[in-house]
Amino acid sequence: MDQQPPGDRAAAGSGVPMPTCYRHPDRETGISCTRCGRPICPECMVSASVGFQCPDCVRQGSGTGHHPAASRPRTLAGGSVAADPRLVTKILVGINLAVFLLVSVRPALVGDLTLLGLAWDPSPPPGSVEGVAEGQWYRLVTSMFLHQEVVHIGFNMLGLWWLGGQLEAALGRSRYLALYLLSGLAGSALTYLIAAPNQGSLGASGAVYGLFGATAVLMRRMNYDMRPVLVLLAINMVFTFTWGGIAWEAHVGGLIAGVVIAIGMVHAPSERRTAVQVGACALVLLASIGIIVARTMSLT
Repeated sequence: MDQQPPGDRAAAGSGVPMPTCYRHPDRETGISCTRCGRPICPECMVSASVGFQCPDCVRQGSGTGHHPAASRPRTLAGGSVAADPRLVTKILVGINLAVFLLVSVRPALVGDLTLLGLAWDPSPPPGSVEGVAEGQWYRLVTSMFLHQEVVHIGFNMLGLWWLGGQLEAALGRSRYLALYLLSGLAGSALTYLIAAPNQGSLGASGAVYGLFGATAVLMRRMNYDMRPVLVLLAINMVFTFTWGGIAWEAHVGGLIAGVVIAIGMVHAPSERRTAVQVGACALVLLASIGIIVARTMSLT
């Protein structure tokens, strides 16, 4: 491929297509890196002594004189590019598997960690009232990492690995972790609101469905073919509402939260990106807390 001189733009009306940024294929640009010659958009340009350089060349040591953080390459959502783009996903999978092994050895823990609105537990005598409405707020989170069946955890971890790695690379670690946890919390909150108070619920499905929703938003943002993920999501939604024993509320709550957060993450304008992203996460968090408080008041 011939290199384009820095600043060279296609002549108006010439019919020659503008090159696109090598990191953002949907953005046309007339600027190229002075070291490698690859086209770069304004977001990826790093000032050099002569012209501009791309994040990869800067990371390899361009000597621009900037603070290292100013030259650090960023993800689509503004996060730092990590050496291991799946680290958080690996940790989340590890936590889920560790909890699964723990409850396999100590089955009694399932009753202590399951999402439960309000129910009477007769054992041990004389019994007690258990549930989120009794102040056991931790159940909203612990249930997100709790599985009892091999098939259940197998499907959820497969979805987490397949969707999570791509999202972690695109969003960055902290934003991805916020997406996962808030989607799971939203799923727990909707389950707490709608399901019967004495109906137990567990699993990472709410968080995984949040990743589904975020993946659809990201693919739309990158102008990718959305049909594969939409077909897969449709199939999963059919199972959600047709198979027995599935907490559909967690799936729907997580999916909605994932879409809302992802829109804020990938569509935030660069000049106020952090504020918009924090605002989207805060919106989901406050909505979840509001649902939890309202349900608790109705049960007590």
